[in-house]
Amino acid sequence: MTAEARTLRVLVVDDSAFNRRTIGDLLAAIPGVDVVGKAADGEEALRLVLQLRPDLVTLDLEMPKMDGFTFLRLVMARQPTPILVVSGRGAKADVFKALELGALDFIVKPSPTVSTELGTIRRELEEKVAMVRMLKPLDHGAIQPPARNDTATQLIRLPRADGARPAPEDPTPRRVVVIGSSTGGPPALVEVFSRLPSDFGSTVVIAQHMPERFTKTFADRLERLGGIRVAELEEREPLRAGRALVCPGGRCVEVQHKAGTTYAQALGPAPDDRYVPSVDRLFKSAANVYGPRCVGVILTGMGDDGTRGAEAIKKAGGIVIAESQETAAIWGMPGSAERAGVVDRSVPLHGIADAILRACGERRGA
Repeated sequence: MTAEARTLRVLVVDDSAFNRRTIGDLLAAIPGVDVVGKAADGEEALRLVLQLRPDLVTLDLEMPKMDGFTFLRLVMARQPTPILVVSGRGAKADVFKALELGALDFIVKPSPTVSTELGTIRRELEEKVAMVRMLKPLDHGAIQPPARNDTATQLIRLPRADGARPAPEDPTPRRVVVIGSSTGGPPALVEVFSRLPSDFGSTVVIAQHMPERFTKTFADRLERLGGIRVAELEEREPLRAGRALVCPGGRCVEVQHKAGTTYAQALGPAPDDRYVPSVDRLFKSAANVYGPRCVGVILTGMGDDGTRGAEAIKKAGGIVIAESQETAAIWGMPGSAERAGVVDRSVPLHGIADAILRACGERRGA
């Protein structure tokens, strides 16, 4: 049976009866989707997950009795299941916490309160359902182990023991590391950045597919890991060693060199950009400026963004690292680059940071 022909059994979890009905109706209108249950709180949802074994759960985070976070922890421990968070705009930090606990992706509700505008998420819901169909098998096994996500959350909450963040001796970056990711990217990036030291002698630029208004919150969470310094890019900023910049939502980012200065520049989408931000565009610009001193990293994500850019990096003499299939939540982007023959090293997520350090000539503790 093909992924398209497979019936997707979905459980809808939301404490609002209106939202449960609206989301359920939107899902039921998608061919091949069967809404097998609805729950008004985490306790009821957990019972139905264990009883019905759905292929997908849509989850509200703020609920009575048992909230969405507790539900996520218990489900990932007892029966890992693809979970799509459907949350209000005012809970950006909560959304990232849910992703780190194991949620696959999220949709932003158009209003934080119960509203007839909820019907406007129809197209996005259809896209997420198509994404879940790509998981093989459909698929509790494709969800990341909870231990990794719990670790990521603990790293954000707990201060570093020494409290120190030594900076690189030379602020001029030896190399540029450009990272592209999409679905499953936020927790994957937390894992990678938790292992990059603050005195990293190269610079990092990130293109993570993410809605507007979420990228600053996400950059702040990476910054709180206590390693390399991280911030959301503000229009144009010079590239410095030991610092990472996250492309702002709704924009693209390029590496440029003018008047003796190399910097990251936020730009509007171009007509030929297939994604926003465009990983291809970032990678191509970095390859053009840094040549063989460019390291491209492709993490989990749906589609093929990054493959053309990886080709440019390889052509310029740089190095391309891709997340291996065994840990990628969605092996679309790294798999596309591998099939194109432009990947130098395919490694599991827990080995990505070490692979970056080695590619940049920094072997520590090995």
